[in-house]
Amino acid sequence: MTRQTRSDHTGHRANEANHKHRVQFLIAGDETVLPELEAMLTTLPLCATGRVFVEVGSADDIGTLQVPPRMTVTWLPRSDRSGAPGSGRSCAPGEAASRAVRAWAGEMLCENPEEIHVWLGGHYRGVSEAHDYLTADLGVSEDVIQTPPVYRLGVSR
Repeated sequence: MTRQTRSDHTGHRANEANHKHRVQFLIAGDETVLPELEAMLTTLPLCATGRVFVEVGSADDIGTLQVPPRMTVTWLPRSDRSGAPGSGRSCAPGEAASRAVRAWAGEMLCENPEEIHVWLGGHYRGVSEAHDYLTADLGVSEDVIQTPPVYRLGVSR
């Protein structure tokens, strides 16, 4: 006979999966906002699921982030990436994070885009491109997307 855990965790027992109301977290930033990104990660619930993308200059800049067990962290060194396909240029700041957010969201947010919380930080180019794709193309509500206030995204521009 197996022992069952009876501790409650947001309305379900620890030995049960709660697939009824799963909220995804999508977090992206670059090396310029690493302290803010790390602080934000500490506020996530232990049962959080989703993806974290961190754009850095090179593989030498890759570190360790503490995230909930169901979160996946992907480091994106610009030095290992190219710019726009066929352009022959190197990856610009914000470009790798924006591409990663758009690719993940395009695949993972096919249904229920309102059941996501998004945190975008770093270079304006990446944040604005990702924000525009999420809101205009996927219909994600601006209410669930957090961006740096100075960028004034989600307000009348």
